[in-house]
Amino acid sequence: MDRRQKKRILIFLIVPVLAAILFLTDDLLIRVITIALIVIYVAFIIFLRDSVRFDGKYSISDKKEFDEDLLATAPAEQDESFKIISKSPKVEIITAENYSPDFIRAPKTTLIPPDLRERFEEIANESLPAEVGHGGQFSFALEKMLTVIKDAYSAHTAIFFWYNKKKEKLTIEKFVSSSSNEIAKRKFDIEDDILSKIVQKSEPELLSDISPAAESDVIRYYEKPQGIRSFVGVPLFYEDSLIAILAVDSKVEDQFGIETIYSLGRFVRVITMIIQIFEEKHSDSISQQRLKGLLNLIGSETNFDSEESVLNAMQSALSDLIEWDAFVFVYYKPVEQKFEAIKVINKTSLKYIGQGFQIDLTGTLVGKAILSSIPIKIDDTAADNYKRYSKNDDFTFDGSFMAIPLIYGNQNFGVLCFESLKKNFYTNADVMFLKNSVNIISYIIYSLSSKTLLKSLIAIDLETRSLNAESFKERLNADLFKAQSVNAPGALALIKIDDFLEQESLFDGDPLPKVLKVVAETIAKEMTPLNLFGRMDEKLFAVYFFNTDSKNVFIWAEKLRVKIARKPIAIVTKQNTYTVSIGIASSLGKLDFGEVFHNAKLALQKAVEKGGNAVRNIN
Repeated sequence: MDRRQKKRILIFLIVPVLAAILFLTDDLLIRVITIALIVIYVAFIIFLRDSVRFDGKYSISDKKEFDEDLLATAPAEQDESFKIISKSPKVEIITAENYSPDFIRAPKTTLIPPDLRERFEEIANESLPAEVGHGGQFSFALEKMLTVIKDAYSAHTAIFFWYNKKKEKLTIEKFVSSSSNEIAKRKFDIEDDILSKIVQKSEPELLSDISPAAESDVIRYYEKPQGIRSFVGVPLFYEDSLIAILAVDSKVEDQFGIETIYSLGRFVRVITMIIQIFEEKHSDSISQQRLKGLLNLIGSETNFDSEESVLNAMQSALSDLIEWDAFVFVYYKPVEQKFEAIKVINKTSLKYIGQGFQIDLTGTLVGKAILSSIPIKIDDTAADNYKRYSKNDDFTFDGSFMAIPLIYGNQNFGVLCFESLKKNFYTNADVMFLKNSVNIISYIIYSLSSKTLLKSLIAIDLETRSLNAESFKERLNADLFKAQSVNAPGALALIKIDDFLEQESLFDGDPLPKVLKVVAETIAKEMTPLNLFGRMDEKLFAVYFFNTDSKNVFIWAEKLRVKIARKPIAIVTKQNTYTVSIGIASSLGKLDFGEVFHNAKLALQKAVEKGGNAVRNIN
């Protein structure tokens, strides 16, 4: 046994000795000190033992001790002619000048396409599709984000669903997939698949190993199994309500992890912000558009003198107030005492009701709105056998329907009907807005209706103080009967103001009212108590001469023509002259107003064909 081994034995014998002390003494302090010495001693042994080793070899000091022992025994064991052969005294040193690494990592080069900049600018500056609306803008932004998500996670599909809480259904809004043709284009009921679990628990879901046999039951948004092995989906909340789901899947097992859920959460936050921005922008845009529509309706340039002018102004305003694919204005005609569709606009090619359609008050939606004076909103007209205007409705215009009654002074003057091909298109907020906004329309309709009713009750044309057409016809029939009974002659003269389009452009306003007034006053001054004077049309007057033959009426007409032609009429700051054409027909022996009026109309036509400012007579 060599000396080094003896030292080892002596060193290790100290441990049993210290351990024996623990059994030989009952003093707690001595025991604690002994245990501490054992721990320290063992620690020094381990430390010193490891320090004398270097890569599995002994240290230089041990090697020297080992060589001395070896040299001491060498003379007895070896021949005296022993020679020590040492290495060459030349020692090579590695310096910076002669150092060469085992390998040199060549810089990695990437082949850059020559059109890199053009392609990048094309992607970065991609414009929105033409005529895209509010929803289209969001879909465009969402599609770009789904493309980034799919590439970032090496996914097979990145897909976004809307959740309809009322109907408990999921609807695909947008997706980017390597199997685009296999995505199911339908709505999904809430059942027991992975998407339904996200809705039911309002928590993210992660699947790392989807069995091929269970794929079609777990992943339902494909038409057939695609070999999906991994899935992760996260809910999207807006105003504390779950409104959507963002999901990605992969054909690689264990492709996603918990960190994917956290990362998708950041994308969800960005999408939520985009929704909020679009919502605010859309609300502002709608508010501005609706304000514009109301201002146009009550603007100073808007004319409400006739049904046609009211309809045109209403159509323009309602196009800004609400979106629609079909619009019907049901108007109450006070004289006929019936509700009739006097304005129908159908932007689609589908069959719809026609203008002049009379409304059934019982068994129809519009009739219900008329009788109850309460707005009606139907989200899906195909969901039930709804009759909108008549019990015999046979058109297939299905979607959303809304009817807003026009109430003023507890009286219903009509109904505004809107239809959209999209289901659930109109909201309660739309109904309330229109109900409050159409008060001005109700007042306009009330004024027009009252004016129409008053005109039907009076015999005078308010603008010219002459008989209106209906009253003139009744009075003339009576005079024809009187003339026939006494065998008295008579004649009818039709006086038409010649067109003055060239002069009309010279003035800022419409000169016709002033011209009508001057011409009517001139005619009235030339009449006798035996004459009837009425206004038959916008520019047409009629004068009947009782007990006067057509020759004398012709002389009277020539004097009137010259007098009007020579009379200057001041309009704004300018003066101009206007002419009339006159047609005369004898009424001798005739009892029918229509026959006399027709003959006078033929004579007037000859005067107009001559160029106007002329008188023609038919006996």
